[in-house]
Amino acid sequence: MLEENKVRTMLQKVRAIELRTRQTMNEGLSGSYCSRFRGQGINFEELRDYAPGDEIRAIDWNTTAKLHKPVVKIFREERELTLLVVLDISTSSFCGSTKQSKREFAAEIASVLALSALKNNDRVGLFLFSNHIEKFVRPKKGRSQLLSVIREALFFQPQHSQTDIVGCLQSLEQMLKKKAIICFLSDFLPTHTLDLQALTKILCRLHTRHDFLCIRIADPREQQLPDVGFVALSDAETGQCTYVDTHNASIRNRFANNQKQYWEHFQNACLHCGIDVLTLTNGQPYLKGLRSLFQHR
Repeated sequence: MLEENKVRTMLQKVRAIELRTRQTMNEGLSGSYCSRFRGQGINFEELRDYAPGDEIRAIDWNTTAKLHKPVVKIFREERELTLLVVLDISTSSFCGSTKQSKREFAAEIASVLALSALKNNDRVGLFLFSNHIEKFVRPKKGRSQLLSVIREALFFQPQHSQTDIVGCLQSLEQMLKKKAIICFLSDFLPTHTLDLQALTKILCRLHTRHDFLCIRIADPREQQLPDVGFVALSDAETGQCTYVDTHNASIRNRFANNQKQYWEHFQNACLHCGIDVLTLTNGQPYLKGLRSLFQHR
């Protein structure tokens, strides 16, 4: 009986997220999904200045002669695309200071992305990770695939608790043989000190071959401590605990500055590689942010 109730609750949550996702699409996101590869297709896209590495055959000689500088033609490829949602399900994702956890919030974002891609007749897959590969749902089309993405994003139980971002990206690089749109959803809080040099290298390699973007799943309590006196802070991934006097303004400011600096370093690594970055905060509206991201791309 308990197992039946658990299954019923899971199905209700999956259905609720599907309904909210479809409502979000109807409220103005539908049609905004426009991530696409550019290459040797049949539809002319635009002209741009020649850059080192461009193929000579792509040069538009007539325009080059008029402008007295090399200009190349860019075409949009007509091909079936694959969206791979990469979702961090380490233990820190189960935390949250609102009525839902970061994982539940991320699962809803993943569902919106998946439905957007499916409406565009693209295939959708799901890659769940911690400091290991936890699960890989192979890209497919159809409503059943959307429900599978929602179900696994919400309820799959990871076997490991920590986060290894660079290791996850290296695994992706080895696994993906064909071009894909990779949407990386995480709080980007690694268990151990992040090697920014290694991160930048792997990000640049992935973005050279794939269409890569990062969505940061943030929570208000991870950005600033409240003034509530002595509190015990526990690391969800390592179990380490420390006591902090949050009445002390300098401690609160140092915490906020450290978080801000870390994220700026991570964001700069992405921007250095030309990767789009979006921050969505748990418990706050996300439609405007996603729409802006889609329209920008």
